[in-house]
Amino acid sequence: MSRFLARGIDFGTVRTEFHLPEGYPPAAVAQARAASDRYASEREDRTDLAFVTIDPPDSLDLDQALHLERTPDGFVLHYAIADVGAVVEPGGVLDVETRKRGQTFYLPDGKVPLHPQELSEGSASLLPDEDRPAVVWRIELDESAEPVSCTVSRATVRSVARLDYAGVQADAEAGRLHPSIASLPEFGRLRTAAAVARGAIELRLPEQEVVPDGDGWRVDLAPRTEADDWNAEVSLLTGMCAAAMMLDAKVGLLRTLPPAGPDAVEALRRTASALGIDWPESVGVGELLARLDPNSASTLVLMTEAPSLLRGADYAAFDGALPELTTHAAIGAPYAHVTAPLRRLSDRYSTEVCLAVTAGMPVPSWAREALGSMPEIMVGSDSLASKIDRACIDLTEATVLADRVGETFDATVLRSRNGKRTADVFVPSVSVMAKCVGDPAEGEQVKIRLVSADVAKRTVEFGYPA
Repeated sequence: MSRFLARGIDFGTVRTEFHLPEGYPPAAVAQARAASDRYASEREDRTDLAFVTIDPPDSLDLDQALHLERTPDGFVLHYAIADVGAVVEPGGVLDVETRKRGQTFYLPDGKVPLHPQELSEGSASLLPDEDRPAVVWRIELDESAEPVSCTVSRATVRSVARLDYAGVQADAEAGRLHPSIASLPEFGRLRTAAAVARGAIELRLPEQEVVPDGDGWRVDLAPRTEADDWNAEVSLLTGMCAAAMMLDAKVGLLRTLPPAGPDAVEALRRTASALGIDWPESVGVGELLARLDPNSASTLVLMTEAPSLLRGADYAAFDGALPELTTHAAIGAPYAHVTAPLRRLSDRYSTEVCLAVTAGMPVPSWAREALGSMPEIMVGSDSLASKIDRACIDLTEATVLADRVGETFDATVLRSRNGKRTADVFVPSVSVMAKCVGDPAEGEQVKIRLVSADVAKRTVEFGYPA
């Protein structure tokens, strides 16, 4: 890998371009340091539950901790979420600053946090061996891992172990999972099967990431294990339960996505046919994608085309009348964000709605009044996060390849743009996805030549034939 190493990259140029704040306002930091639990006297003590967290190894902003029990009738899931609503004063300078940011922005050399680190990686984070204020979801499930009942309440919790995805995967394969998640593989597989049955669409595209390598950087493909998928199912289930609560109460905030139009599905069918992928009329998109061999070049090509089905993601705030669209097509059900309040602003408000609904109490006015502003804030911050991520990858790709212009590379053709004599290609030796001038056929393994790599413009272009 060191052969394709980029040194001297300044990601500060990306921060400057997107006007990301440097540091945190002192007054907001002071509030974070002085934050106390406004609901301390109302909490149930659930330190009897051996919660564990599963996050990337270097993460300290731990939003979620889980405890999953297998019962004779199914499962009982306890999911503890950092109680940010209890430690951020509504209308205070810290609250105002978080509304400006919307979410945590991640760059290869550091992050721009939603909350000061004193809070997000300190007093509010579900770090191991610390009593923490949390919002605890209790979800009972049947033998098929379908929810039977769901409640949410404030509690004090204590995580007993800080785990990571690779470690959980290794423990699962070795048969030595932590007792608190011993049934997670069974739960995860049942929930994945249920997702396919709902018509959910799971895109297993290789995700690029910029990673440190000695004194430089390289572009890599983010590894994804079964453990990632199992853990994701816990969060998805909780978000679906939250959405159901809010819809019943006719107040809340949903994450929505319209269903794919027939033209988009038909275009994907044509691509599948051209790649020789058998797609019976009776098989839905999600079921087809779940069946495909993840290591096949044709799967990579089809997965690259599939995002055309998932356009129009939005947030829908409502109070009284339900929104016109209440479902998330990729999940196959109504869905809400409630599981990452340290890193995503909207979760704090959605969580307060669910707490009030469960308790049979009015939604706090500070949360109810903020719901209407959340879609604009979150759509804007989501868009900004995507642009930042792409800019960092593009900058690293161009820097890695800057001194290799004229060389030949092996590539997979992801998409041919008919009539424009260009294609999108994936170059596995450097984990680069880029534009290629020429007309190679989709799914082909080809040799291409690097034509240009412009660091200033953050662009890379290949040519075919080599």
